[in-house]
Amino acid sequence: GKDRIIFVTKEDHETPSSAELVADDPNDPYEEQGLILPNGDINWNCPCLGGMASGPCGEQFKSAFSCFHYSTEEIKGS
Repeated sequence: GKDRIIFVTKEDHETPSSAELVADDPNDPYEEQGLILPNGDINWNCPCLGGMASGPCGEQFKSAFSCFHYSTEEIKGS
C-alpha cells in the first residue's frame, strides 16, 4: 500500500512539468522546522536535541545553548 508504480512514456517526458512548488509555511505545526526556526529562535522541540532540553538538566542546557546561539562575540558563546 505505501508504494505505487507509475509507467510513463517518452512523450510524457517531452512536455514540461506543470507542478508548482508551494513555499514552506513557518507557522505550520506539522512542518518539520529543524533546530533553528525561520525567525532565528531555537526550536526546543527539535528531535536533534535528543531530549536534552527537557531532561533533568534541561534548564541549564537551554541557558547554555541560548548563550551560544545568540552570542555575537568573536569566539561564539564566550
